[in-house]
Amino acid sequence: MADLTSKPLTLDLLKSLMAGDAVAIRGTATLEPAGGPCDKVFPPTHSVDERRATTRYASEKRRIGGQEVECVLLDSVQSQANRMEEALQVLWEDKKIALPVISVDFSSAAPEVGVVTSLTAPHRVADALLRDSLINETPFRLSDIGRSFTDSTAKNATPLFKVCPTGLVFGLWDSTGPKGGLGSKFARALTSEIVGVGATFGVKTASRIDPASIVTSAGPVLVAREPGPDGKPTWTLDVMAAKPLDAKKPPKDGHDVSAIEKWGDGQKAGKPTSINHSNIPPSIDTLAGGVTIDYALQTVVLSLAAIRKLSFGVGNAEARTVLAALGLLAVIAAESRGHDLRSRCLLVPKEGKALTLQVVHRDGTTDNLTIDHERALELFNDAVAALPEALRFSNAPGEPLATL
Repeated sequence: MADLTSKPLTLDLLKSLMAGDAVAIRGTATLEPAGGPCDKVFPPTHSVDERRATTRYASEKRRIGGQEVECVLLDSVQSQANRMEEALQVLWEDKKIALPVISVDFSSAAPEVGVVTSLTAPHRVADALLRDSLINETPFRLSDIGRSFTDSTAKNATPLFKVCPTGLVFGLWDSTGPKGGLGSKFARALTSEIVGVGATFGVKTASRIDPASIVTSAGPVLVAREPGPDGKPTWTLDVMAAKPLDAKKPPKDGHDVSAIEKWGDGQKAGKPTSINHSNIPPSIDTLAGGVTIDYALQTVVLSLAAIRKLSFGVGNAEARTVLAALGLLAVIAAESRGHDLRSRCLLVPKEGKALTLQVVHRDGTTDNLTIDHERALELFNDAVAALPEALRFSNAPGEPLATL
């Protein structure tokens, strides 16, 4: 068994772990709110039946220290995967790593969207955004690259490895491809999750005094017949410029306002609040009012056993080592960016409790693993350079494999 605490994690050492009895690389970090232990943080909200729900947060009891403890989800496995892929995207854009990436350029049609890649699309290379895009006037999934990974399986993972290796690390189901629900499916080899432990649920208040003293009864705010300068629908206070409910009856002087389409939905329709004017009366939100916690716990697991299930023919050891190195790099790169999860949910490590990694062996014994960002970057690049010709990535760092 290697003494990983005294040796740097080299390519040969990682390859020996993949070929040996190591089952997983796991890690934990103990975090707290950036404002201090007593500061409130805001978990992600979820759709609920507000008549029955006590909170819009994903809360549950977990066994910790032999007791049931109230916990709340602060960042899901899916969200953590997206953050890791974003970190990899930055490294790829900065030309620090070679990685097969498919990009879709929406800049001309939707500048606000810009470029979406297989690292940022929700379902990676199998995402509908890529499926429904064209490459040289050919639907992506009918192109040579699009066809290449359709039949990928655990027994022949090479086609997907050469197009989207992150799909083998973070998981992928080609459910909307040519085979529908029978499309290629790969389980996650890497998971990470952050939960708040010892959660107490709070309340959130809201109110606003309008400096212009616009009262709620002002208006009514109506839908304009003509679009605004940007071509989008807009509002008006002028009845003569408003859109009638019956297009055959254009408004006239003294026209009944009830026959004019109001701007906004529900109770806000026609009121200044529909265009963000007027006061907001004080209110209390008891379903999504944030939480205080004893601490937050991040748990990371990179399954080497799952990676070993993937076959690549010639170059098995090298491809598996690349995937393990890619998983480690994703974890370290995301951790180095910090845990600014959302508004009012910035977490920092407790002193001495930053992310630590261990190798778990088949007999349950563990070895501590020390690796920083620069070493993880170097390790991944060394692993990619060692790939046999049949498995080499065909695009240069920072250059997409294909642009749709």
